[in-house]
Amino acid sequence: MKKIYIEFVSILSITVYLLSGCSMNRDYSEQKLFFDTIITINIYNIDDKAVMEDCLILCETYEKMFSKTIEGSDVWNINHAQGEWVEVSEDTVELLREAVGYSKLTDGVFDITIAPLTQLWNVKDNPGKLPSQEDIKKAKSHIDYRLIEIDGNKVRLKDKKAQIDLGGIAKGFIADKLGDFILSRGVNSAMINLGGNIKVIGSKVDGSDWNIGIQKPFADRNEVIGSVKVKDKTVVSSGIYERYFEYEGKIYHHIIDKTTGAPSESDLEGVSIIGESSTTADFLSTTCILLGSEKGMELIENTEGVEAVFVKRDGSVTKSSGALLKKVFE
Repeated sequence: MKKIYIEFVSILSITVYLLSGCSMNRDYSEQKLFFDTIITINIYNIDDKAVMEDCLILCETYEKMFSKTIEGSDVWNINHAQGEWVEVSEDTVELLREAVGYSKLTDGVFDITIAPLTQLWNVKDNPGKLPSQEDIKKAKSHIDYRLIEIDGNKVRLKDKKAQIDLGGIAKGFIADKLGDFILSRGVNSAMINLGGNIKVIGSKVDGSDWNIGIQKPFADRNEVIGSVKVKDKTVVSSGIYERYFEYEGKIYHHIIDKTTGAPSESDLEGVSIIGESSTTADFLSTTCILLGSEKGMELIENTEGVEAVFVKRDGSVTKSSGALLKKVFE
């Protein structure tokens, strides 16, 4: 009997060990459709899969706040309030204040009230039809970031026909919020990819840097012009190759210049920004395309803590003078 008892205890001990192994650290990866793109979140070496589940809940929550097309979102409510005050979330106020600040910084080159023009061009679903100059002129008359008023947690647009489009900054803001959340849960290694907005937490599990490729415009997704090694950074890329249609041999893309009322015709085809804030990098990537290579690089060199890679329409590549980029694109 004693021998049987010892064997039973041994089996029980093994069972407990195996059950405890179920809570050992694991890697989690999810790919979902949010923010009109495929997002991928990878979280490494954690013992709680609820971290990933909560990340996806956050993505859904932010989409329902910032989308201009989802009825009932904060942005939808502001856009359809006919100039009346709308109560919104603290996150929406935070993002709007940041966006307005960037608009002031660039004298309105970056402007989230661009929605009348983005809707008019409708690049995503446009079969190849150009809007009339008359319609462009009308849309331009309702674009001015100074139309946005914020009072506590209430927001309104002073022009009833003005509308907000956060497409040039929202994914960066969301990536930062996801990164903060993941860090708060004790995660030391993760990668967030919100369709061109990449944010990495820490380093790889083995301690090495992440290697992030810089997309070659109008090429296959796996074709890059180079890569940058980073940890605890964000790499945000924007370009005229992301969403566009062709008409009579000319490309019309989604980055609209409010001064002309048409897609930007600057000399830049693609911009990648490397920094710590994904919100800032998102704003910069869009703004630099609007500004062009000369003024865009001037903005980068005068912005602390960021570096940039520019791909011009002629295929040439230029980069900022930061130390991080001296290691690549040589």
